[in-house]
Amino acid sequence: MEREKSELPPYSTVAPVEWPRRHLAMRRSRGLRVVTLAFLAFIVYAQWRQIQPATKSNTSQLSIQKLQDDLGVCAKLKSKPKDPIGAGRHRNARYINGHKPTLIKNATIWVGEPAKGTSDVESRAGVGYSWVNGDVFIEYGLIKKVEVDIDISTLSSDTLVWNAKGRRLTSGIIDMHSHSGVDSLPELVGNEDTNELSDNITPYVRSIDGLSPNDHQIEVIKSGGVTTSLVLPGSGNNIGGEAYVIKHAIGKPDGRNETSAADMLADPDRNWRYIKMACGENAKRVYGRAGEAGPFSRLGESWEFRHAFEQAAKYVRSQNDWCTNAEAVGIENVDSYLPQEIEWETLGAVLRGQVHVNTHCYTIPDLEAFVDHTNEFKFSIRAFHHAHQTYLVPEILKRAWGDSPPASALFADNMWYKAEAYIGSEYAGKILYENGLTPIYVSDNPVLNAQHVLFEAAKAFGYGLPYHAALASVTTAPAERLGLGKRLGKIKPGFDADIVVWDSDPLSVGATPVQVWIDGTAQYENPIELVKPFETDFDVPKDIQITKDEPQPTSDLIITGISKSFISQLSAGGNDRTQSLTAVVSNGKITCLGSCTNELQTAQNDGAATISLENGYITKPFTAFGSLIGLNAIDAEDVTDNGGSPEVFSRGVDGLALDTKKLRFAHKYGVTRAISSPTYSGAATHQGTSVGFRTGAKHALAKGAVFIDDAAVHYTLGVSAKSGSTSISNAVGSLRRKLLEAVAANSTADAFSESAFLKKVVEGALPLAVTAHSADAIAAVLKVKAAVDDAIASAGRDNAVRLVIIGGAESFILADELAAAGVGVVLSPLFSYRTSWEQRRALTGAPLTNGTAVDHLIEAGVTVAIGLEEDWIVRDLGVLAGIVYKNGGGKLDEGQALDLAGANVYKLLGLEDSATAGDVDEFVVFEGSPLEIGSRVRAVGDGLGEVKVFEYE
Repeated sequence: MEREKSELPPYSTVAPVEWPRRHLAMRRSRGLRVVTLAFLAFIVYAQWRQIQPATKSNTSQLSIQKLQDDLGVCAKLKSKPKDPIGAGRHRNARYINGHKPTLIKNATIWVGEPAKGTSDVESRAGVGYSWVNGDVFIEYGLIKKVEVDIDISTLSSDTLVWNAKGRRLTSGIIDMHSHSGVDSLPELVGNEDTNELSDNITPYVRSIDGLSPNDHQIEVIKSGGVTTSLVLPGSGNNIGGEAYVIKHAIGKPDGRNETSAADMLADPDRNWRYIKMACGENAKRVYGRAGEAGPFSRLGESWEFRHAFEQAAKYVRSQNDWCTNAEAVGIENVDSYLPQEIEWETLGAVLRGQVHVNTHCYTIPDLEAFVDHTNEFKFSIRAFHHAHQTYLVPEILKRAWGDSPPASALFADNMWYKAEAYIGSEYAGKILYENGLTPIYVSDNPVLNAQHVLFEAAKAFGYGLPYHAALASVTTAPAERLGLGKRLGKIKPGFDADIVVWDSDPLSVGATPVQVWIDGTAQYENPIELVKPFETDFDVPKDIQITKDEPQPTSDLIITGISKSFISQLSAGGNDRTQSLTAVVSNGKITCLGSCTNELQTAQNDGAATISLENGYITKPFTAFGSLIGLNAIDAEDVTDNGGSPEVFSRGVDGLALDTKKLRFAHKYGVTRAISSPTYSGAATHQGTSVGFRTGAKHALAKGAVFIDDAAVHYTLGVSAKSGSTSISNAVGSLRRKLLEAVAANSTADAFSESAFLKKVVEGALPLAVTAHSADAIAAVLKVKAAVDDAIASAGRDNAVRLVIIGGAESFILADELAAAGVGVVLSPLFSYRTSWEQRRALTGAPLTNGTAVDHLIEAGVTVAIGLEEDWIVRDLGVLAGIVYKNGGGKLDEGQALDLAGANVYKLLGLEDSATAGDVDEFVVFEGSPLEIGSRVRAVGDGLGEVKVFEYE
């Protein structure tokens, strides 16, 4: 107000002076001119006043500092990340002060690249790769030297020395598809953070925000030599969010002050970002509701992708326009801030080439549509995950936008679980590699146990992927696709000191770490080391051919080059691998094994075909027990499935559906018999009676198709499936009551009723098979058996209930009690990794635990068999038995190991007379040991009158 008063004109009480008229006229004219000029000046001044305050007001409304920051962001938007350097660093950014340098002496080293001078063509063919003898010196979290006989006197005095004793040394295994930490085990609703299902398009969510360092599975995974994982959001959404690469070194045991997800980042500088997308079935299943929400179809999914990328492209253009304008006129003349939206920032970064895209896609239409998206919006894709059908369309992959076609992140042989997984090939890695593409093997943990992701690569090697490419598929290949190829995946100076020393060749069955280093720090003070030769002998043909889909049937056959026979009637010549025996098959049966001079001459005269083997094996066929094979074709498709029986007790024989892809593959891999029961409420849960059948039969009425109508009576006791009860206690009580009623009952009118079958159980005519993992549930069942056995004895009978446990993750806790009660166990899965609460005490094996459940059960004298938790495992029964054999410390010989997948099943069920033990028309001929990687089934006699001979392309 004071300023306003001072500007007012002064008031005066003095009267104006009277001027003469002439002077008055002159002054009026001059005054008009003055007034006019003054008026014009006022107008100019007023206009200036109107403009000037507005300019000052606009500028004052925007923060100069914020505008400067925004201009700095423009520079970042234009920059494209580069792979972080390895060589040239003095120390690893993840190194913890105080950790001592280490010299690993006397190792057999896989460097991860060919010798210098090897051409690209030669390298692709495997030339220049080899195991080399040497030492590795690690300091400040880096590999500093890889040389022969490093002189310790040249190193600092505090250097730790670790003797590898000639064992195999590789870089740490990299799993490029994991949900560890966000899908913690054991599975609990409160720990489930894999998918953000509030919307289908969620590029703005981040896996690190749900990553739990307390997930014990992270430690289990590390025990398999896995040092690095890409932790992805799930595949429920078409665009699921950002992913992060972590190392499995956590908290105080690794010398860190606290347990932190940020401390787990493999690249603390975050040079690259990663995103997870997904095509196909999942988003349709989660969101597709006709007229309400989408996507409902793959058509809708493509629109969802394109619409999202369109929004991101608009966002990028708006940012580019702002940056161009700000740089041209200066930030002091800009009237808005840089457009920044969290919702579209990540996808914008994708279009700018700053984010590595990983996309879950199975089928040809999914793959082709997504390749089209990459070209329309000009972004590259690092890998298609799952990628079951990529081997069919390598040229489509090569059309993807960018300098390098996407890799295929695969399972070795896990398929058939849903429609988009129905078409696939165990030879996919081999085919992709031969077409110039990159196969990578992954776990999708907890779908598969990432502790054994190397096993996927080993199986791929057995299916024909070259040795160097198989090792690269879990080391150098994922490192390069993650943009970390200058730091991870090789044993070279300048690389991170992530190192594993193995007790045997890493691509042999049962290969287990002896020690693991992450960033130069040994992860185990006192690791459990298995007692076995560190150099295993396994012969894999160098040029593995693809098995033709249709085998050739024959009745007469000559087989030469046999080293071993595991059929008691055919043990001529012993088991000397140096011998070369001949087997003669006549009318579908083996009539001779040995020199077979007379039989050989007759067969040759009759025109019998000949198979010539190197290191041939003849064994009894495998039996698939506990799966849904024969009752199910595609797990997620109800129309291909027998269905569940939550309330009705039913018989497996009544639901048999034969001649499916699963059964043909079972037969192809030497599984000629299966024993399956109806599901209760989900996979690997059972209720009803199981049926024993031959996998090669065309239908249930074919001669020999069903070898036993009712093999066992099945019930399930578990948290997720309680056999029709609302609690485990109710389920246990109900089972006890039904069995005791069966003891007291005289007969039943319906011979196919539940009570009739339970009557056979208490009479000892049928075994009782109970699916249970928890030691507590198993203990409760043992008490039920004891009570029922007492009632049977009181009734004057001398039999007892023949009980079999299926599942059995925690059964080792009761190994002695099971042995005393004469109760056998079908381990399903063979190696539990604590997926559910009732499996939380399972043993995960060396180097963390001294053995697994199978070792403790065998030591206690419990009869054990291998069960199939999922149907795709029919291919792997032999190598699973091989792991038990190789890692069992001599508890089993080869024949006893093979019995885990065959004869022991019949022993447990009291079906020895129905087994293959004495049938010379049921056999499998392998080239190579069926207990090792790379063995091939050459012929199968399945008891149906013919021998199927498998040929190769």
